[in-house]
Amino acid sequence: MLKRTFPSPEALRRFPFGLADIAVIFGTLVLLALIARIGAGTIVRFVPPDVVPGISLDPRHLPYYAGRSTLRMFIALGCSVVFTLVYGYIAAKSRRAERVMVPLLDILQSVPVLGFLSITVTGFIALFPGSLLGLEAASIFAIFTSQVWNMTFSFYQSLRTVPRELDEAVTLYRLSDWQRFSRLDVPSATIALVWNAMMSFGGGWFFVAASEAISVLNQKYTLPGIGSYVAAASAAKNLPALGWALLTIAVVIVLVDQLFWRPVIAWADKFRLEQTQAVEVPQSWLLDLFKAARLPRLIRQALAPVSDIINRILSSLTPLHPPRTVELQRQKLGDRIYNFVLLILIGGLVAAGLHFILTTVGLAEVVKAFLLGLATLGRVLVLLIIATFIWTPIGVAIGFNPRLARLLQPVVQFLASFPANFIFPFATLFFIRANISIDWGSILLMSLGAQWYILFNSIAGAMSIPTDLREMAADVGLSGWRLWRRLIIPGIFSAWVTGGITASGGAWNASIVSEIVSWGQTTLTATGLGAYIAHATEVGDWSRITLGIGMMSLYVVGLNRVFWRRLYQLAETKYHL
Repeated sequence: MLKRTFPSPEALRRFPFGLADIAVIFGTLVLLALIARIGAGTIVRFVPPDVVPGISLDPRHLPYYAGRSTLRMFIALGCSVVFTLVYGYIAAKSRRAERVMVPLLDILQSVPVLGFLSITVTGFIALFPGSLLGLEAASIFAIFTSQVWNMTFSFYQSLRTVPRELDEAVTLYRLSDWQRFSRLDVPSATIALVWNAMMSFGGGWFFVAASEAISVLNQKYTLPGIGSYVAAASAAKNLPALGWALLTIAVVIVLVDQLFWRPVIAWADKFRLEQTQAVEVPQSWLLDLFKAARLPRLIRQALAPVSDIINRILSSLTPLHPPRTVELQRQKLGDRIYNFVLLILIGGLVAAGLHFILTTVGLAEVVKAFLLGLATLGRVLVLLIIATFIWTPIGVAIGFNPRLARLLQPVVQFLASFPANFIFPFATLFFIRANISIDWGSILLMSLGAQWYILFNSIAGAMSIPTDLREMAADVGLSGWRLWRRLIIPGIFSAWVTGGITASGGAWNASIVSEIVSWGQTTLTATGLGAYIAHATEVGDWSRITLGIGMMSLYVVGLNRVFWRRLYQLAETKYHL
């Protein structure tokens, strides 16, 4: 009789695949199947003025609607990352490009998201004739414009504050620009970029509803999604449907946190610029699963030769990074001609804008818009001061304590991701009952969407402070205000400036929907530039729309150049590691 034998544990470990590999393969296939199922609805036939099928309030359709919105969010996030790496790198590395690209970035973040959509939607429909992909691309572009500016500012500032010894090491080893970009620039900016991407992703939910209801050619088209479902439920006064939608949004936020952001944060922790390992590092069960699986390592090993070839090609195509003194000498050669041409272009644009405004609305209207801008500016400054004192200590506590970060990260991400405009009707009712002026109440409404930039950047700044510096501060007995003055404020200063400048831009953008709110037949209107633009948009007065947006851009750019840019310079010269 033959004796039956079983493989030993050592033999089992030598099997090419284990349970972790099976889980990874199964999860990947499920993800691809979901993307294929959801993506199939984006390539149906559509020719204006055809009508897109309406939104059903049956809760059984909510998973599909949530999938469509989430897919748009991730496509917009991918485009934002690519734009951030390219735009931020050029702006940080070229002094001449910086003079144009950074002010342009200030202007772009001050333009309302729906302003981009109204200009580009016709072009997207023409780009994909006979397909719904045109409307989908327009919706994704609107979400993209709500995500990208914060990420770009973060990456730009990270590149400007790279530690000097690392910059000198790159020059000493004569690394090419590609090697510098892949081995120093991106790794040193990863932690701040991840947290700002998380903030941008959450902020994108605010504009999902607006981006899924698109007006073009005097016809309104509604794309399937969780935002359009909420809008339909609100219009129908269907409270059960609205409750199911809010529950679905909460589930989606938690799933995205567990399956995407938590693994990304745990992975990004390896890019800390420190000499000692953190006492407690961020954890992710999904990242641990990938590390336990053999298949990702086998794929990485198989692709390693291809990756090496690509790196060698890109390194050969990019010149060696010259010493900073040589680079500055080369740039000074044509600076005068460049500045002269740039001054002529800017002067021509300003003259054309002034001619258009003065011939359509007159000088008195320009003065009126300027004074209204001062009122909105006051609200923005109050918001920034209050948000700094409230959220900076909370962000530092979360960044210093990974255990606290695991507990509160889903909470703050949910709060930042929850569409604040859903709360506006209830806030308006509260203002009416409590007899609170909308001139002050609008500050609260603006903060619902803008304050999170300061919180998330404070978290990223605190996490980037090396553990050895924190341990040294504890050893020498630093605590309280001395700890903040000697370590925390210098350590998070650069990140706070990025959070402040993006929160400021977000607050100006949010003023358009925060200075005019309604409850039933009652409308509360604050005195400010946001209400001015909203009213001009409602009546279709393009002259005053242009004047309002131009004045808002002028305020944003002026504030950035006079105040925030000086803080950036201070961060680059004094407060960085």
